[in-house]
Amino acid sequence: MSAPPAPPEPSQTPKVTEREARRVAEAAREQDWRKPSFAKELFLGRFRLDLIHPHPLPAGEDVRRGEEFLARLRDFCETRIDGALIEREARIPDEVINGLKELGALGMKISTHYGGLGLTQVYYNRALALIGSASPALGALLSAHQSIGVPQPLKIFGTQEQKDAFLPRLARTDISAFLLTEPDVGSDPARLATSAVPDGDDYVLDGVKLWTTNGVVADLLVVMARVPKSEGHRGGITAFVVEADAPGITVEHRNAFMGLRGLENGVTRFHRVRVPAANRIGPEGAGLKIALTTLNTGRLSLPAMCVGAGKWSLKIAREWSAVREQWGRPVARHEAVGAKISFIAATTFALEAMVDLASQMADEDRNDIRIEAALAKLYGSEMGCLIADELVQIRGGRGFETADSLAARGERAVPAEQLLRDLRINRIFEGSTEIMHLLIAREAVDAHLKVAGDIIDPDKPLSAKAKAGANAAGFYARWLPKLVTGPGQLPRTYAEFNPPGHPDLSAHLRYVERSARKLARSTFYAMSRWQGRMETKQGFLGRIVDIGAELFAMSAACVRAELLRTTGEHGREAYQLADVFCHQSRIRVEELFTRLWSNTDDLDRRVVEGVLSGTYTWLEEGVVDPSGDGPWIADATPGASTKENVHRPIR
Repeated sequence: MSAPPAPPEPSQTPKVTEREARRVAEAAREQDWRKPSFAKELFLGRFRLDLIHPHPLPAGEDVRRGEEFLARLRDFCETRIDGALIEREARIPDEVINGLKELGALGMKISTHYGGLGLTQVYYNRALALIGSASPALGALLSAHQSIGVPQPLKIFGTQEQKDAFLPRLARTDISAFLLTEPDVGSDPARLATSAVPDGDDYVLDGVKLWTTNGVVADLLVVMARVPKSEGHRGGITAFVVEADAPGITVEHRNAFMGLRGLENGVTRFHRVRVPAANRIGPEGAGLKIALTTLNTGRLSLPAMCVGAGKWSLKIAREWSAVREQWGRPVARHEAVGAKISFIAATTFALEAMVDLASQMADEDRNDIRIEAALAKLYGSEMGCLIADELVQIRGGRGFETADSLAARGERAVPAEQLLRDLRINRIFEGSTEIMHLLIAREAVDAHLKVAGDIIDPDKPLSAKAKAGANAAGFYARWLPKLVTGPGQLPRTYAEFNPPGHPDLSAHLRYVERSARKLARSTFYAMSRWQGRMETKQGFLGRIVDIGAELFAMSAACVRAELLRTTGEHGREAYQLADVFCHQSRIRVEELFTRLWSNTDDLDRRVVEGVLSGTYTWLEEGVVDPSGDGPWIADATPGASTKENVHRPIR
């Protein structure tokens, strides 16, 4: 074996332009649409109800195995998990994690061929919602292990040898973590600094990774590192499976957060860590594509746990507001509080509808759900936080008080304030709301860019622009006339959603169809108006995506209500919840449509320029800054660690 290469020079974060960063992101996304997508069609103004209705259903054997596991998991949650203890000590007891291993919870999504449970996405999500209600930190641990950790990328991209070597371990004993983020690299992977230098049959890793969920206790890691281009090596960001106890790996710090206090999240340093080439997942340069593809379904785990939070919030709101009296009657009977309870109930129903629908479509593998999963993550994380905030408000001062304090003075220990803290990270985890807006917007305008992208690309020659212009003219000549009228204008369309004795959901679906065409027209007008500057209009794009999310949620809620009606499971009540949700959602959609063109985006940009240039520093006077000293971003220069290794594998 040859001597390892010299470690990289300090300050390895690549300097890249905005255009270069966009090229890296564009190369990582899936370019083709080989399967239909309900959400993609929705953004194009085509309401393809046939893609989601009748609601797809799981196979009988999948239901049997899933329900059997949920029963065992529920018993474990009720008898073996003390969520208050985890919150108090900011650590999950080893015996709880070992109990989950014995239960098979580490292998929920791993095939039975490798010793896993082989649950469907639907039942995996329901399991996460259940255990997340007992302890959100445990939900995060299992989700990070299976949704984005080693099992999922191996399942999709791994070799048979890799699956045989790692999946049995991951199904029963080994915890995994996903390492992408760095101290100076978040959602802009073009600046990734961790290097993987080829050396014989190995790669040598150097760098620092931040916010490594499960990294403190992990046995196996998925690490994204940059391979330098050289003879025989195409280079680029590449994915590796790395043994967490390999020489040269140091977990330098266990991070602490405002919520999820049991989260085993840390800072991990790699110093001349040798990784066999056989542990590389996929070819060199495919790391980001692997990460994004993994997240296509992996993102569903977060909204699944938001559904669980909504269900618990509804239970607490119902029980509390029926007991607490003000001015001679229960607070639930006061309209101001009742509106909040209605919002929690209706939104929880819609969130579960979105997650279950997207999950079942993922299980059937008939549709491309990359946009649906992203919308569910975006919408679930935002609405979950609103639900928790409303619960705290309903509880009043008790909502702001900790569960331990409530118990100490003789009242029920309701951790409402903890829920608010725990859910807040979901708006940042696995793609912040702002990044999700841009990611979904890119997919939503993909059809336009395919036919007209060269017209607005400054790097394309005139000949390419002319050809694109001809193609675009043909595409829009066929597409635009279809956005003028549609079935949403016919009063009896979707009549099966208006059964006797139930609220009329067909009217809401007609609204969705009309709004989808309006959304597509708005997008086309914006592209015509701003052309190449469209990508800078992040406020506009965010509202376009939010409208699409509401329309998807309304569609899913109606389809789920009809499913429950036809199966005889609370159909009347489901129709009521779907009707209320759609009425609430329509108000939000109308406001978003108004704000597409009536907003303060230009004024906001001027203020931002003033803030950054110091124009308003006088406004900051009159306070003291309690922040400590230190750099805004920690030094991540490659090299040997000088800190104690706090890695603690659980056995």
